[in-house]
Amino acid sequence: MNRVLIITYYWPPAGGPGVQRWLHFVRYFKEFGIEPVVYIPQNAHYPLVDASFSKLVPEDIEILSHPVREPHKWAQLLFKKKTKRLSSGIITKKKPSPLEKAMLFIRGNFFIPDARISWVVPSVSYLSDYLTNNPVQAIITTGPPHSLHLVGLQLRKQFRTPWLADFRDPWTTIHYHSQLYLLKRAARKHKRLEREVLDGADAITVTSPTTKNEFSNITNTSIHVVTNGFEPSTIPNQELDTRFTLVHIGSLLSERNPSVLWKTLAKLIAEHPEFRRSFQLKLAGVVSDDIISEIKSAGLDDHLVLEGYVPHSEAIRRQHAAQMLLLVEMDRPETRAIIPGKLFEYLAAGRPVIALGPSGSDVENILRETNSGNFFHYNDAERLEQVLLRNFELYRQGELLVEEVSLTKYSRRALTEKMAAILKSLAST
Repeated sequence: MNRVLIITYYWPPAGGPGVQRWLHFVRYFKEFGIEPVVYIPQNAHYPLVDASFSKLVPEDIEILSHPVREPHKWAQLLFKKKTKRLSSGIITKKKPSPLEKAMLFIRGNFFIPDARISWVVPSVSYLSDYLTNNPVQAIITTGPPHSLHLVGLQLRKQFRTPWLADFRDPWTTIHYHSQLYLLKRAARKHKRLEREVLDGADAITVTSPTTKNEFSNITNTSIHVVTNGFEPSTIPNQELDTRFTLVHIGSLLSERNPSVLWKTLAKLIAEHPEFRRSFQLKLAGVVSDDIISEIKSAGLDDHLVLEGYVPHSEAIRRQHAAQMLLLVEMDRPETRAIIPGKLFEYLAAGRPVIALGPSGSDVENILRETNSGNFFHYNDAERLEQVLLRNFELYRQGELLVEEVSLTKYSRRALTEKMAAILKSLAST
């Protein structure tokens, strides 16, 4: 059994997508000869909490923890609402207020690479003491927050233990990086640290082919694509919504706003009485004020259901009950690499996906491969209208289905086997 140390910031009771990747790897690792030791913050400030994830943590694994100083906690005492939005990565307005701009400037220029940088030094000290007496065959860091990779970089130099750097999202090409009002000095430091991590790691894992291609232009370190995945459904015979529902799960930021969709839906509602009587748009998660305003301005107010954040188990039920599932990404080149974890849960739900995003998106390739839905660019109004009408007719006939396609390689058990093979190879070098 190979012992590996996993250094992660997000861990139950954290909610949202960031916690799920390594929680599920840890659940299955022992089946594939990996004994995980997990290191987490002792008093983390999680913007989203979901108690249901705590039930999934295996009882027989070793969990280490050490206190983390959270600057968001102190800022929240003064600016609770704005700080919560920014700490969760959600900029809910297209034009941040002067206070929000100041907070973003401080975040980008004084907390490099991110607000958890103060956890690096104490973590290195704590884990150095632990590893001296409890050696492991490999070390894993997962980001964001990318400051955790700096912990791995230091431990790799000190112990020469093979180190895997896992990137759930890119670093300097992530869509919000340009919104941090970076000074030239800070921008150079972000780039330098990114390069040091990529070159210092013994192996790198990423969640999309595009991120692999981007990193391949920076480093010669071996890079592996290990996507996020899904759990087999435990929901027995979930009944479908009686309305013609289009359901989105997760946050919708201001720039993740498909105006073409709202206008197309408004057109269909105006021109087709039966569509108007049947259609419902359900949004479960944090939604930008700008998006809500635009949806209502398009005349969809009577068809809109805002459900707020729902526990993951309830989100799964909503996915399986939906007539169609909505996936939206910003219309920007840097988001081509983003494959939201919920995409794989959407696939497992077996409901048709309506996805919008930039040309060349990795999401488009997966939908095509699995025959699970349709991908649209932001200027595809005519085709979007045609597909929605076709789906509506199939719904009326009781035939709105997804043809069965094997999704086995995206199951979390299969992905854990792939990750375990990478770690075993790393430990044997």
